Amino acid sequence: MSDIETKISAAKTKLILDKPFLGALVLRLPMVEADERWCPTSATDAKSIFYNHDYFDALNISQIQFVLSHEALHCALLHFTRRHHRIKSRWDLACDFAINPFLLKDGLTPPPGVMVLDEYEGMTAEEIYPFIEDNTEEQIMDRHLYDDIDDDGKNESGTHSLPQNAQQQQTSPSNQNPDNNQPQTNSAQPGNSHHKELPPPSLSELEKQQLATQWKQRLAGAAQQASQAGKMGDVFARLVDHLIQPTLSWRLLLTKYMMTYGREDYSYFRPSRREGNAIIPGLRSAQIEIIVALDTSGSINSSEIKQFLSEINAIKGQVRAKVTLHACDHILDINGPWQYEPWENADYPAHFNGGGGTSFIPIFNWIEHKNIHPDLCIYFTDAKGKFPKHPPNYPVMWLVKGKAKTPWGQRIQLN
Repeated sequence: MSDIETKISAAKTKLILDKPFLGALVLRLPMVEADERWCPTSATDAKSIFYNHDYFDALNISQIQFVLSHEALHCALLHFTRRHHRIKSRWDLACDFAINPFLLKDGLTPPPGVMVLDEYEGMTAEEIYPFIEDNTEEQIMDRHLYDDIDDDGKNESGTHSLPQNAQQQQTSPSNQNPDNNQPQTNSAQPGNSHHKELPPPSLSELEKQQLATQWKQRLAGAAQQASQAGKMGDVFARLVDHLIQPTLSWRLLLTKYMMTYGREDYSYFRPSRREGNAIIPGLRSAQIEIIVALDTSGSINSSEIKQFLSEINAIKGQVRAKVTLHACDHILDINGPWQYEPWENADYPAHFNGGGGTSFIPIFNWIEHKNIHPDLCIYFTDAKGKFPKHPPNYPVMWLVKGKAKTPWGQRIQLN
């Protein structure tokens, strides 16, 4: 074995002994030495880990542990299935920023130049993504080859600069997977002198589905092994619990919550004598009253507000809800409130005043001053502001963008 292979084996062994959860995930990924022209540091395609010889040679064993764990978590957290419509460069950064704080908190040592931002600790890639600017100069630490297509539909690997014989070698029939039902790994074990002159192709949708199922099983298995060994840290225990449990979108949760208060019921009121003596149950539905509050302090952008309001508009007709809309930063918008009956198509204002500090108290003071008893109050916010000391005597739902917590009420994460 070469010195590099010895370091990699030592890093894996140390992970298995000290951090069996991460070690079990890393062992699922064969190591492949890659061409420096497309792999300056490390990379993964959700099937293998690719590494640059010179980069790994400059790292110590603890830093290699960090890199291997970083690549394995990209796979275990299913980052290859979660980008959807998002811009690739921003999404890749968000994935790195989501992973690195976990590894640092678990005691691993990052390589030089790897950015770990405390403000993103505990946040998912979807939550981090809106905070990353389009033209940021921040760089990812590795290549994400499972979705290596830029926003123009072109491969980012720069294949035009690579040898033509390497391209032929990669696409030749002898290198194709004979089993069409299984994703092709297209990888090599340590000790193989083969160097990948070209990066592997991006995953097809079928491959993503197959690999997603495999990695969910691997994640659960790794967590079980680590728990049995008594070495499942709290950081990853909470992460695994969140990932294994089924999740619902905030739109579905919002719909279910509103339907709870607007459901129809049967009535046994005595009918008119003209209708006879029989008392037959009749279906009755009562109108409900909902207060909707928008945080306009500047942390919620206009497109997100429009998206949220469109959901409210779509649901309110189904549950016969009268909606009173307020906008507030630290004071109520002077142009509000706006009221919409269940049968009305809500024509929301194109612009809301705001941009100042954040306080949630004015909304609840207004409700108390008007002596209103709403069936539900929905607040769309980042939850970074001053809350009333005591909860009101009606249900409150917080749709929260970011990781801030709420002292009371039903909190729904807005991803």
